[in-house]
Amino acid sequence: MSDAALRRANAEPRWLRHLLLAVGLGFLFIFLLLPLLAVFTEAFSAGWRAYLRALQDDEARSAVGLTLLVAVLVLPLNVCFGVAAAWAITKFDFRGKSLLITLIDLPFAVSPVVVGLVFLLIFGAQGLFGPWLAANGIKIVFALPAIVLVTMFITLPFVARELIPLMEAQGKEEEEAAVSLGAPGWQMFRRVTLPNIRWGLLYGVILANARAMGEFGAVSVVSGHIRGETNTLPLHVEILYNEYNAVGAFASASVLALLALVTLAAKAIVEWRMRRETRMLTANLAAEQN
Repeated sequence: MSDAALRRANAEPRWLRHLLLAVGLGFLFIFLLLPLLAVFTEAFSAGWRAYLRALQDDEARSAVGLTLLVAVLVLPLNVCFGVAAAWAITKFDFRGKSLLITLIDLPFAVSPVVVGLVFLLIFGAQGLFGPWLAANGIKIVFALPAIVLVTMFITLPFVARELIPLMEAQGKEEEEAAVSLGAPGWQMFRRVTLPNIRWGLLYGVILANARAMGEFGAVSVVSGHIRGETNTLPLHVEILYNEYNAVGAFASASVLALLALVTLAAKAIVEWRMRRETRMLTANLAAEQN
């Protein structure tokens, strides 16, 4: 059979391609575009002035500020842990390696509400360390530290899970060559390892940031829902909606939607750069082999 005949035999019928495309676009419209349109339509249903008043409210500004603050505090911790864990798993063999990989995936398997309850049992007033914390005037639960802790737990796997397969694929040869040439450990990491993983690292940071800003379940349990103090943006949306303040709720939700769209745009740019560098590397390797 000729190549052309083989391609025709393996090709899907045109009607099937059109049907699959229509189904995919339909799902995209129903589950992504339609909810986004509904959010912005409801947010502006009372006009621009009502929308801006809702966002200029003290509680709304506090919720936005707290959400951004938690993300800023969590992301550096995620980067440090993710890089260290990926480095240890991909560059060294040690006892307990499989257990470490399993523990990194644990936040994916545990409900965020359960995570919040666990931290409440540990740091709450009646918890394991609650009496000692109260005696020393340290407040964890119903304050910023608990929100940061549960958000850190929920977002823990993202950076590590992006870097582990990338660093495994890259191997150890370049680092070993740098060490054999006398490069100190930090210099080797800064000049060899970090440039090779920068796009994967940025991709993991983007995913972790999106999850941190949108986390609801675990934060809801440990925050105490204190208006203007411990309410993040998702919690603020819930409170306004329960109070039948639709304009305020959807105005705050539109901020979350805009942050999600910015995250998607950044994710798409990083993916494009990663594909571009992969193609360039493949082309260079092919040229060297020829």
